[in-house]
Amino acid sequence: MFNFNNWKATVAVCLTLGMNVGALTPFVVPMVNPEPAIAQSNTFRDVPNNYWAEDFIEALVNRGVIAGFPDGTFRPEAPVTRAQFSSMLGAFNKAKIRSAVNFVDVAPGYWAASAIDNAYETGFLAGYPGNVFRPEQNIPREQVLVSLANGLNYEADQPVSEVLDYYNDDFNISNYARTPIAAATEEEMVVNYPNVKTLNPGRNATRAEVAAFLYQALVSRGQAPTINSAYIVSPTPIATQYKIPAGTQLPVAYEQDKILLMPDETVPVTLDLKTNVTTQDGQLLIPGESKVSGRLQPAGNGTRFVAEEIIYPDGTTQAIDASSQIITETETVRRGSNAGNLVKNAAIGTAAAAAIAAVTGDRAIATEEVLLGAGAGALTALIQSFLGRDSVDLMVVEPNTNLDLTLGSDLVVSTR
Repeated sequence: MFNFNNWKATVAVCLTLGMNVGALTPFVVPMVNPEPAIAQSNTFRDVPNNYWAEDFIEALVNRGVIAGFPDGTFRPEAPVTRAQFSSMLGAFNKAKIRSAVNFVDVAPGYWAASAIDNAYETGFLAGYPGNVFRPEQNIPREQVLVSLANGLNYEADQPVSEVLDYYNDDFNISNYARTPIAAATEEEMVVNYPNVKTLNPGRNATRAEVAAFLYQALVSRGQAPTINSAYIVSPTPIATQYKIPAGTQLPVAYEQDKILLMPDETVPVTLDLKTNVTTQDGQLLIPGESKVSGRLQPAGNGTRFVAEEIIYPDGTTQAIDASSQIITETETVRRGSNAGNLVKNAAIGTAAAAAIAAVTGDRAIATEEVLLGAGAGALTALIQSFLGRDSVDLMVVEPNTNLDLTLGSDLVVSTR
């Protein structure tokens, strides 16, 4: 398992959208009844610096869309009720599309009665059968996103299943919510912390999460400037770069049974990455289907793999400075040995093939086995140099050999 505690994320590419900041009528509302709330633009004592939703919260507080509490807290992890969410929806100043109904569980004097009426009349929220609204019910994340997507009349442009496939828990999205959430995803209204690919659709939304959703909805309408956050879901994600520090190990393997080469021989080899390389919060950096090309070359009293580039599944490449431990295992080939058994299912360096051919007398090895390095045409001259020997020692890389690579310098990669 990798230790990425020291990784430092730096934004490589920021999406730049031409947004006009629209004027919003201040809308300051209490968030918990009956305790009154106050609007404040300074940092809340329970919202630390670099808190993932800090910028979203501050922006909405400054606009008067949400508020903190008299004790100087914001309570970012507290759940949000349907009544509280209704009060926040006034930020959009949307035209009414239907007439109000008398919800049997919303008294005329209830603190959020007018906000609930407005949320219903503008199409953001609906009630339950029997004209029930359930104002004190906590609202799940998927309901918040459905409300915003439906209320803003957003529709998905791409196939819903393809859009939702981005999430590793898309199977938990309710059927009624799939199309609206796909639309919300395309509009970059979804913000997932700590894992951007995990939606948690059925979990109750927190005040911080609702603030992020609301702000991104304003951005989608051109009513707010973009905020740079690594947790905003986007069909074309913001490219974020991560630095994998020198000394980190990457696990790789070779698919052939074994590799044979002379101790002084350098041969090209391509290895397979054995697992995904991800950040601690699950963002994919190097897919497990990637390959690492390089060469086996002499080192000390053995050979080692020196990596040159990563080959990603899409065909793109990236230079890498990494190498394996020194491999010292050898195998002796003697006159009279069965060359066929020796080289079966093996990849062989050209010099090693020449040595085997010269010592065993089996000249067909060049055409029957996999050669690494120079082609069969170079064998004739090489074979001459080994003639007369009774034995030769070969370097052997067995399939169970530890070829894990250690980075020699920092590797900067982007989330994929």
